[in-house]
Amino acid sequence: MAGTAGTPGTPRVLRAMNDRAALDLLLEHGPLSRTRIGKLTGLSKPTASQLLARLEAAGLVLATGTTEGRPGPNAQLYEVNPRAAYAAGLDVTPERVLAAVADVTGRTVGSYELPTPGRRPAQPVVRQVTDALDGAVKAAGLTRADVHRLVIGTPGAFDPNTGRLRYASHLPGWHSPALLDELAAALPMPVEYENDVNLAAVAEQRLGAARGHEDFVLLWNEGGLGAALVLGGRLHRGWTGGAGEVGFLPVPGAPLVRQVTKANSGGYQELAGSQAVPRLARELGVPDIPSGPYAEVAAALVERAAARDDGPHRRLLETYATRLATGLASLVSVLDPELVVLSGASLTAGGDTLRTLVQDELEELAAARPRLVVGDVREHPVLRGALESALATTRDEVFDTSR
Repeated sequence: MAGTAGTPGTPRVLRAMNDRAALDLLLEHGPLSRTRIGKLTGLSKPTASQLLARLEAAGLVLATGTTEGRPGPNAQLYEVNPRAAYAAGLDVTPERVLAAVADVTGRTVGSYELPTPGRRPAQPVVRQVTDALDGAVKAAGLTRADVHRLVIGTPGAFDPNTGRLRYASHLPGWHSPALLDELAAALPMPVEYENDVNLAAVAEQRLGAARGHEDFVLLWNEGGLGAALVLGGRLHRGWTGGAGEVGFLPVPGAPLVRQVTKANSGGYQELAGSQAVPRLARELGVPDIPSGPYAEVAAALVERAAARDDGPHRRLLETYATRLATGLASLVSVLDPELVVLSGASLTAGGDTLRTLVQDELEELAAARPRLVVGDVREHPVLRGALESALATTRDEVFDTSR
């Protein structure tokens, strides 16, 4: 007896699997001909033709141009319809909310930055979120209703047990117990919340240095020092969402910090966070220390030190590398990852010079010896990760032709 529609192995499900395989190939390779899609999927020409006709009728693919410069007649090319769906991402810091909208192919079609200076928010968080989103939506020439899903990245994490933001006392206005309900009421699309460093890891896993890796740690150093843990290909968030909050780690060489959540800091943050770099530079006699926000100053100092090989700059880079490796040694000893990705401006600014120094120090301090790499996603990695996360779910829903 034939299975019912929607049962694994039935024609509808098999067609949907072939449809999804073809859509993923088009996303990966760009425009393809019917013949090429057939070869890559293993489908016959008639079946590939039926598949493309079905996807075109569903508004998921478009005919676009023809092959040229090859023997024989030109072949029609097909691509994923970029207007089939849109997703949005927000990157929230105490200083600003950065928003972007991407079409279903992953291309950013609109972005907007909303400054949020000051210890007290000038406007409620819900207004900040909707204004930033509306700015990006307007820049894309769309409306809120066009956005299929939104992912918001913040420091810390929303505790799945209480719905309250934890580990980010420096983010003003985001700690109301009713905040998630208020945002859900104000926004017409599904909203997900994720830790900012976790989203940087998503960006590296999908687009950057961690592609093809199932077990890796991303160490982030910019406004704060944190880590993302990817185990078996999945983000490990922990019971309260606090996995990877390594800034709170007690480490040798730093005073023991107590009441860490009230201080919003810990030993590793004090030893190797961005705010420690200018202080260390002064102690080592580095000349011409710039002024400005400490994360920007730290990145500038690290970049300059990596480019020069004189005494104070070299000592700065070596001491910073030792401090970074001190905390990393605890992480890799527990997790034994295949790879460590260095991300955030205070790490990527040092390039391969800093990476090599940290690698050498880590091999002295830990038995496990993962490979260290510098992150590839340099432009707004948290925002890019938010978009990639939103797009993954959006594609699963929009590309499902079995319904």
